[in-house]
Amino acid sequence: MEIRFQEIPEEVIHHVHQGEGDLHKHTHEDDYARIMILELAPGASIGRHTHDTTFEVFYGLSGAGKVLYEDTEEPMLPGSCHYCPQGRNHSLVNDGTEPLKVFAIVAKRVDPVAQEG
Repeated sequence: MEIRFQEIPEEVIHHVHQGEGDLHKHTHEDDYARIMILELAPGASIGRHTHDTTFEVFYGLSGAGKVLYEDTEEPMLPGSCHYCPQGRNHSLVNDGTEPLKVFAIVAKRVDPVAQEG
């Protein structure tokens, strides 16, 4: 299935997880996942948060920033991929000079399908 992010209205969220500035996002959501294009202006951030029941993946599209993952710092550049497993915490920071744009997937908590047999 094709997702046309350019046709999805932009949502602006202020101070996500007590971060700085605004998060601009286009989100496709269904029963299984939130699939998003996220953009942070220079100096903006998504505050540190824990994924208690799910996981999140960021893939860098443009700009430069960093992911604060647990006790480490990882660069977020075009082509970088960050995975935050269930039970771990992270933050996304635009410490560059241009907008930071990432593709993101957050799986929703889904009960396992009963196996037949």
